[in-house]
Amino acid sequence: MVAVLKEFGPDIWIADGPTVTAAAGFHYPTRMAVIRLSGGELFIWSPTQLSDDLRAEVDALGEARYLIPPNSLHHVFLGDWQRAYPAAKVYVPPGLRQKRKDIRFDGDLDDVVIADWVNDIDLVIMRGSRITTEVVFFHRKSATVLFTDLIQHFRPKWFKGWRAIVARLDLMVAAEPSVPRKFRVAFTDRHAARASIRRILAWPAEKVLMAHGDPITEGGQEFIRRAFRWLTGSRAA
Repeated sequence: MVAVLKEFGPDIWIADGPTVTAAAGFHYPTRMAVIRLSGGELFIWSPTQLSDDLRAEVDALGEARYLIPPNSLHHVFLGDWQRAYPAAKVYVPPGLRQKRKDIRFDGDLDDVVIADWVNDIDLVIMRGSRITTEVVFFHRKSATVLFTDLIQHFRPKWFKGWRAIVARLDLMVAAEPSVPRKFRVAFTDRHAARASIRRILAWPAEKVLMAHGDPITEGGQEFIRRAFRWLTGSRAA
C-alpha cells in the first residue's frame, strides 16, 4: 500500500488531497500537514479529505488533538475531521466562525500562541487583506513555515482556456511560487501587512509549505523575502 502521509522533516508529515473547485470554476489541489508536538499529540493543519488509509496513518503517529483551519477559505473537510475526532480541539481563524456555524470551535487563533503548542509552533496573523486573514505557522523543529493561499504555484498547463490566461496574469504560474496579484491588491492595509511579514521574516525558516504548490526545501527565509518584496520593498540577499 502506498503511504498517504509523506515525511517532510522531523515530526512533520504532509498529505496531498483531492482537487477541489473554487470560485469561477478554478480547480485547486489540496494539501495538509500533520505535526507531532513534543508531548506526542498531533496538530493537523488545513485538514483535507479524510479517508480510511489517511486516518490509519494519522492514528499510528499519535492522538489527533488539534484541528487547524488556517484561513476562512480552507474548511471544506473540517466537519468530517471533527466527527472522526470529537475530542480534538478546533481553533478558528478570523472570519470562519460566521461561515461555519455547524462546527464547534474551541478557541480563536490570534496573535497569542496557544499554550498547548507554544514550545513547538509559532504563528503570525497576516492582517490587512480584504480576501481572507491567513494564519501563518512556523514549526520550529523542522524550521518549516506553513502558508496556505498567500503563496501559490501551479504547473503551466494546470489551467485551461480563459482560466489559464487569468492564472498567468495573476502570477499563479510564475517562475517560482508567488503571491497572486489578487492577494496583493487585496492588502489594503499595507502597514498591518508589513508588520506581519516582518515577524514572519524573523523566523529562521529553511522550508516552506503551501497548500497549492510544490514545497520549498531550502533557503526558506530568502524565498519568503523574495515572495513579499512587492510589499516590503526590500531586496533579496
